[in-house]
Amino acid sequence: MLRDDLRGMLAIARKDLRAYYLKPPNISWGILLPFAFVLAFVLRNPGEMRDLVPGLLGLTLLFGTSSMEAIVIVFESRIGSLERLLLAPVSLPGILAGKILGGMAFGLTVTVAVLAIALVVFGLQPVNGALLVMATLLSSATFASLGAFVSVAVREVFEAQTLANAVRFPMAFLGGVFLPLDSLPPGLVVVARLLPLTYSVEALRAALLGPVTIQS
Repeated sequence: MLRDDLRGMLAIARKDLRAYYLKPPNISWGILLPFAFVLAFVLRNPGEMRDLVPGLLGLTLLFGTSSMEAIVIVFESRIGSLERLLLAPVSLPGILAGKILGGMAFGLTVTVAVLAIALVVFGLQPVNGALLVMATLLSSATFASLGAFVSVAVREVFEAQTLANAVRFPMAFLGGVFLPLDSLPPGLVVVARLLPLTYSVEALRAALLGPVTIQS
């Protein structure tokens, strides 16, 4: 049974990558959107771009893993292909894990591309490679799971997109990507501490730039 689930998970992830994720518009969007966010901030407040790289990677993970993940299950439910998956010799948790694995793989792919660009352009040398790998993997799993949760909470694709954006955009602006948490009002700091992106950015910053002071 476990062997069937593992094979099913890998097959589902490969199928989703081919059918939905690995398309030029999705790849370019997954890479360019975080850069657009960061560029807009830099143009408004010029400063040290290197300090924004951890936030850039966090945004890439967030949007790369959750964007298509949030609509794939809803889309397949609408066209009936999800019902065929439910008839396969794979458990429901195995199906969901396969969906999440596909989102993780895509998010990691675009994040590695963004990281390579950042390392070349800014000459960064990761301070802690093991922490960088661990933070990237855990963040991708968290954000892909978030996208899957959104997709099973609604019935229509547009509802999934709306709900996903309602969750992602507050995280993008409160998660320490552009502004340190100590510059936020106390009430917003409390909200930021409830957001997974906050911890992803802090871990990525520690891995790339060295130890950071955690703001309470």
